[in-house]
Amino acid sequence: MGCFDCFDGGPKEERREEERIASEEARAKAAEAAEKRQFISLPLMHIAHTAVLAQEKFEQSAAGRAARAQIAAAAKQSANPNKGEPTLKWQMG
Repeated sequence: MGCFDCFDGGPKEERREEERIASEEARAKAAEAAEKRQFISLPLMHIAHTAVLAQEKFEQSAAGRAARAQIAAAAKQSANPNKGEPTLKWQMG
């Protein structure tokens, strides 16, 4: 049986080599996918950051202050106790 051991070792080594190559390919594909995800998220983060900066700039501008005042006035008006009823009522007769 010792004479035939060399015949069994060949396929095992080939199989190990194939598994090693497949493992390297899988790692390379996973790294590539992770890199693609990272490059996709970078532009989105830039867009979000730009939007935040634009919002801050608007809030500091005269138009932003006017919009804030208008929203505050609308909130104050909605706190009016006679909701749904007209402010001026008229009577017949």
